[in-house]
Amino acid sequence: MHEMSLAEGILRQVEATARREAARRVTRVILEIGALASVEIEALRFCFDAAARDTLAATAQLEIRVLPGRGWCMLCAQSTPLAALAAPCPRCGSFQVQPVSGMEMRIKEIEIE
Repeated sequence: MHEMSLAEGILRQVEATARREAARRVTRVILEIGALASVEIEALRFCFDAAARDTLAATAQLEIRVLPGRGWCMLCAQSTPLAALAAPCPRCGSFQVQPVSGMEMRIKEIEIE
């Protein structure tokens, strides 16, 4: 399960930011995760909660915003919604679709006290 290593990496960055700002605790963390990023959201939530114990983010609320996937269909020569990495173009059915967004994962906001 790579979600645990993702959660640990997120927490390292969150704690480093909180310490740099002399925070007493982290109250909320907002993540943006692309729908094509191959991240199981509920597993990430579970791992974040487990990894956050005994840290500045122990009681932090985790908010996850899922960003839609988009691809470029080489046959249609158009941008199109993309539900999965290996999904065909919803317009023409071609599998020649290059993902262009929806694979990202970033910490959008950290709220601290």
